[in-house]
Amino acid sequence: MKQGNIGVTTENIFPVIKKFLYSDHEIFIREIVSNAVDACQKLKTLAGKGDFAGELGDLTVRVSFDADAHTITVSDRGIGMTAEEIDKYINQIAFSGANDFLDKYKDDAAQIIGHFGLGFYSSFMVSDKVEIVTHSYREDAKAQRWSCDGTPNFTLEDVEKADRGTDIIMHLSEDCHEFANRDKLQGLLNKYCRFLPIPVALGKKTEWKEGKQVETDEDNVINDSEPIWTKKPADLKDEDYTSFYRKLYPMSDEPLFWIHLNVDFPFNLTGVLYFPRIKNQIELQKGKIQLFCNQVFVTDNVEGIVPDFLALLHGVIDSPDIPLNVSRSYLQSDQNVKKISTYITKKVSDRLQSIFKTDRKQFEEKWDVLKIFIHYGMLTQEDFYDKAKAYALLRDTDDKYYTLDEYATLVKDNQTDKDSRTVYLYANDRDAQFSYIADAKARGYNVLLLNGELDTPLMQMLESKLEKTSFVRVDSGTIDNLIKKEDDKREELDEARASLLSGVFRSQMPKADKVNYNVQTRAMGADAQPAVITQSEYMRRMKDMARIQPGMAFYGEMPDMYDLVLNTDNAVVKAILEDIEGNTSEALKPIDAEIRGLEARQSILRKEQEGKKADEISQEQKDDLKATGEALSKQQGERDRVLADYGTGAERVHQLIDLALLQNGLLRGEALQKFIQRSVSLL
Repeated sequence: MKQGNIGVTTENIFPVIKKFLYSDHEIFIREIVSNAVDACQKLKTLAGKGDFAGELGDLTVRVSFDADAHTITVSDRGIGMTAEEIDKYINQIAFSGANDFLDKYKDDAAQIIGHFGLGFYSSFMVSDKVEIVTHSYREDAKAQRWSCDGTPNFTLEDVEKADRGTDIIMHLSEDCHEFANRDKLQGLLNKYCRFLPIPVALGKKTEWKEGKQVETDEDNVINDSEPIWTKKPADLKDEDYTSFYRKLYPMSDEPLFWIHLNVDFPFNLTGVLYFPRIKNQIELQKGKIQLFCNQVFVTDNVEGIVPDFLALLHGVIDSPDIPLNVSRSYLQSDQNVKKISTYITKKVSDRLQSIFKTDRKQFEEKWDVLKIFIHYGMLTQEDFYDKAKAYALLRDTDDKYYTLDEYATLVKDNQTDKDSRTVYLYANDRDAQFSYIADAKARGYNVLLLNGELDTPLMQMLESKLEKTSFVRVDSGTIDNLIKKEDDKREELDEARASLLSGVFRSQMPKADKVNYNVQTRAMGADAQPAVITQSEYMRRMKDMARIQPGMAFYGEMPDMYDLVLNTDNAVVKAILEDIEGNTSEALKPIDAEIRGLEARQSILRKEQEGKKADEISQEQKDDLKATGEALSKQQGERDRVLADYGTGAERVHQLIDLALLQNGLLRGEALQKFIQRSVSLL
């Protein structure tokens, strides 16, 4: 028997391994099983080179446990180790057997998993004691037992073991007894080892027999040793891809389509990325792409490798060239990662463009699901925007699709305003904005349907990239104001009459929390609607942005601001104005006269004080100006009261307001009930 100390520079190596080298204790099973697979892969490489003439036989890696003894054993029939190799690869921490092997068989050992020389020591994260029982494939080798209790002290002795290969026996720590459980191990093996290139078995399969589960003679193999990303695309059918997708995501709908990644220069990368069929915002989540290193699961956090917008995709990526830290759990950033990210972006873009060119109809049918990925990419990655602008689509309210260039050509002549700016009209709810859309189409305008989660920031970006182009929602102004063709020549009401009309309607607008209504008058033509409600394009867009950008929360707290625009050319509005004049003129004459006098005096007083410093104005002058202002406010209040008294009993005023509110989905509850009752009464 040999005794000695493990070659480490500090006796604290085991606490370091337990707490810092590995991100999660459960990955011990990945490291130990991966080493076992590695040993089998090495034997296959030796056999291929003619350096091993024996029979390979069954290379299945077997995982077993003893719940009573609190042990887990991982057994393989790989190359095994000699006493000298144990001393070199186990007793000298961080000297990687895989690296040494790769130096010798670098042209034939592409599938060797281990890179770090520390994987075996992950067993001490869960174990008080670990034993290695191993027999090298070499003919003159003696079987060895190595044992260590988690200190730098170890024992190494000859032992009887007929078959080649290695058994790793882990005596679990008290706080890790949970791992000696079939369901627990099955879950961990499914997570980390389900695609390893050598069969991995956890005991035998069971079946229901005579009222209980009994073991069969068939190995319970948990992995698919030849997943589709290891095969050539030419050898695969659509069903192979969809079947693999169902295996990865059993509760998901069929994917839209997929992209098979396969590159060997200037780096090695394989994988399959799927565009999922998203039904709602809740289903949009990252962490659905799994990263593998030579078929060993590493992480589902692929930040940095996959561009942020493509992290919404599903699938797998496998690359031995992605740099990992010593525990194989964290990514490290370097030039290779950036190259891989650029390659994936290009590959995805090429695939999208290929579908667009070869089957545009199919592309259009899938656009509503695809656009969340494409828009996200265009917004976050400049080089993707440059590629995607050729196939990114705009959809109009008639469900026709256009590329950016096609749409610019379509609307350029008819939707260019007097300042040579092309206006893209849009709606985000075809039903709610139906009348506005109809008015726009009656003018020969095209209206886009922009109802996606990212359409507001997308509009902002396109306005900055497309020459002299603006996006304007169809209900953000009256139809003749959305695309101004020439300076207005319609005859507007004089200020006094406009003030009468707007004053009455303003007094009857509903009061609601965080909602402000302004009233305007405008000559819009006799055939246009008597009253419409519009909302500022700028403020609505800022509030939309506030919902997706926390830094703009200020806008989200601001009230919604609407304009009620009264069409002074409309016969109904004209009739209401005449009625207002007929019923309020006598009451308003003395008030208006007083207001005019006070306004004149206020103007004179202000002019007298203009340009003077505060100490140059007498207290009497200050008091006079203040008293005049207060008197003016009082008279204006009286005027508002007269108009409000008229408006309160004016059914046509309330009917017009409610019709405008109803058109915008703003009439609810008691107000809606009153509108219905009034409508019945008017009939």
